[in-house]
Amino acid sequence: MSDLTSLLQKYSKAGPRYTSYPTAPYFHEGFREAEWREEIAASQDPARGISLYFHIPFCDTLCYYCGCNMVATGHYERVAPYLDCLEREMDSVAALVDKTRRVRQLHWGGGTPTYLKPDDIRRLMTAIRQRFTIAPDAEMGCEADPRELTREHLVALRESGFNRLSFGVQDLDPKVQAAVNRVQPTAMIAEVYGWARELGFSSINMDLIVGLPYQNVASFAQTLDTVLDWSPDRFAIFGYAHVPWMKKHQKLIAESDLPDFATRLELQNLIHDRLSAAGYVNIGLDHYAKPSDEMVIAQRAKTLYRNFQGYTTHKDCDIYAFGSSSISQTKTTYVQNEKTLRVYEEAVMQNGLCVERGLRLTRDDEIRRDMITRVMCDLELDGAAFSADWGIDCWDYFADALPDLQAQAADGLLTLTGGVLRVTDLGRRFLRNIAMCFDHYLRQDIAPPGAVIRPRYSKTA
Repeated sequence: MSDLTSLLQKYSKAGPRYTSYPTAPYFHEGFREAEWREEIAASQDPARGISLYFHIPFCDTLCYYCGCNMVATGHYERVAPYLDCLEREMDSVAALVDKTRRVRQLHWGGGTPTYLKPDDIRRLMTAIRQRFTIAPDAEMGCEADPRELTREHLVALRESGFNRLSFGVQDLDPKVQAAVNRVQPTAMIAEVYGWARELGFSSINMDLIVGLPYQNVASFAQTLDTVLDWSPDRFAIFGYAHVPWMKKHQKLIAESDLPDFATRLELQNLIHDRLSAAGYVNIGLDHYAKPSDEMVIAQRAKTLYRNFQGYTTHKDCDIYAFGSSSISQTKTTYVQNEKTLRVYEEAVMQNGLCVERGLRLTRDDEIRRDMITRVMCDLELDGAAFSADWGIDCWDYFADALPDLQAQAADGLLTLTGGVLRVTDLGRRFLRNIAMCFDHYLRQDIAPPGAVIRPRYSKTA
């Protein structure tokens, strides 16, 4: 057993991905529409940019591994009422937003945003531009499913201003694809990828998933051979979380067909070694990018940030999120919409908003969020500078984290000398574990408001 495998085993534990802090289980139902309207109006700082997120929940078919908030349906007539709701919700938010502020980032996620027909892609983007001012250099990204995708979809996205795409590839092995009900031949993906390059999308990401049924090192190596030949700008590698008690459709995956823990570790090592050898930089966690990519540049400049869309190059933005289950964020609040599509649509058409729950951060939350963000994005933290920024003694404030940090330093995940914490190259693969040292809720084993059980998180390895 290699030293790395031993470390992956040692540090494999349930923990957050820290797309927020506090994490979503700690949002509560005491924060609703009235509080959100007040927060939007009170937080109009002209110096802060805007990030817009739109959740399109529809999919043509059900992928058995999916953990997203989605609706698999062949009834396209459900789209028009949903777009009506998005426009109604945008009206409510836009009425409270300073018109001089610019949208620096826009993202469509799902579900499957490219479930929308080309004319509806144009309809939604027209509605967005009527209500918000999008900066000429805004980063505009869309998730895309190669299945059912036509060149006309991509033309509509480019005409609408999109410059980034993320393709859900997952695995190219036909046996794996059949087991998770996501059959997409390699030739199909190559064709849509070619269209995207031809149409001039400036950045293309590919998602892969580790831990799917029947995966093994030999077959996944073939998948890597092919996707590396395509040379996308970024990769996001996700670990499959088998939680059939939360996602009932995952019962369609036989647990006995899933790779064992040792195989998952081998797959992770294979991916890291192959992508690194191909010149991709491990941003942290499961994100890799070419050295010239904006994400790598932002990390070096310490302007990289992390939010509900993962890593982002836009740090000082408020997020206004639209659609069922979407999550908005200002400097001091998080707000999540109702997850159930029917409830969301009925409430928005009646009230203009449909907030299910939210959270206003305490000063301690803000301090810890900043610490976790700097560690996960900058990969280093100067204690003296942090102390000056927050008016605290950094390492005294985080004294309870020091024993765990020192143990991680002994394992080579980080260095902590002269009051400066630096994540090592090895430690980039254990960022969740390092961040967990600063998580007050985890350390104190605090249950979310009204919860009867502790939150469940995926394993870090």
